Formats: sequence, C-alpha cells, structure tokens
Amino acid sequence: MARIMALDYGVKRTGIAVTDDFQIIASGLATIPTKELIPYLENYFKIENVELVLVGEPKQMDNTASNNEVPIQEFLKKFQEKFPTMQMKRVDERFTSKMAVRTMIDSGLKKKKRQNKALLDEISATIILQSYLYK
Repeated sequence: MARIMALDYGVKRTGIAVTDDFQIIASGLATIPTKELIPYLENYFKIENVELVLVGEPKQMDNTASNNEVPIQEFLKKFQEKFPTMQMKRVDERFTSKMAVRTMIDSGLKKKKRQNKALLDEISATIILQSYLYK
C-alpha cells in the first residue's frame, strides 16, 4: 500500500502528516515554510509512495468558506499543475487547532513549547489525517 498525506496549509507555514505504508497510523512529519512546500513535496514523492493528499478545508461555523480558502485555492492550482496524477481530497479542518493545543496540554508540554506554532501546525495536520482514517 501507499501512504496518505495530510496538509494543514497556512500562508506562512504548512504542517504535514503521513500514514505508515499500511495506512493505520498517522504521524506528524514536518512543518515547512509554505514557500518551500512544492519543492518539499516533489522530493518527498520521489522517496515515498503517496497515493492521496488530504488538504484541510477551513470553514466557518455556518459552513461557509473561511478567509484562508483563497490562498489554499491558489496552492491547489499549483499542486495540480505540478502533480497532475496525485489524488487529492479536501477535509473539514474546523477545531483542529484547538484540538492540537489540547493535545499539547494533555501530553504535558510546557507553555513555552506550546507556543511553537510549527509544532501546532504539524499536530493539526496529524489530527486532520487521523480524522480521515477514522471515517
């Protein structure tokens, strides 16, 4: 089997998570400066077999698109141009940041480490991926 990857896309940073080859366990992979994301993915796809990329879909409580959707749509166009055969799905990412903060607190991370936004993005991507695997 191939891996599934999840992206918690942000204007500055993007959190990335992947499954194992059997698509059972979701693990945080990295947080990459967004401007370096396409080259990072290109290298990663050469090394690892990825069959599906999940991209978080930020929505408001009333189910309308968030303001962050505009830059995500621009990224999706670039992604599809660069990786036309890669399957992609959107996944609702509401509350993932709050769940990520809760996860950091529950795991005993000190306040200073919880302020690390890169770690927050990576955990958010892992939550997006894990929620997809549960479904």
